[in-house]
Amino acid sequence: QVQLVESGGGLVQAGGSLRLSCAASGSRSSTDAMGWYRQAPGKQRELVAGITTGGRINYADSVKGRFTISRDNAKNMVYLQMNSLKPEDTAVYYCNVKRGYGGGFHVDYWGQGTQVTVSS
Repeated sequence: QVQLVESGGGLVQAGGSLRLSCAASGSRSSTDAMGWYRQAPGKQRELVAGITTGGRINYADSVKGRFTISRDNAKNMVYLQMNSLKPEDTAVYYCNVKRGYGGGFHVDYWGQGTQVTVSS
């Protein structure tokens, strides 16, 4: 069982920065991809950034060059550094772990979410 707890959200002015952290108890770096998703009011949840077990990283086009994802396997942590924030980045941000079981099958684990609000 994987339990995820996010922290670091808040209110920031446009152009500012925030760093989100996610403590992933029970995660395994050998099987678990980690990532951040977000959901704005009235919109579907979308991938912001992900990092695989092998360290491959991908970003949503809307955050490339502004956000940086990283993971600390020894501490079971994943981070999202968000710079040059824009009002359109306002959303609830969710930490995600995808545990792979082979054959393309995986199980998703989610945190409770942390609110990020960017004022103009």
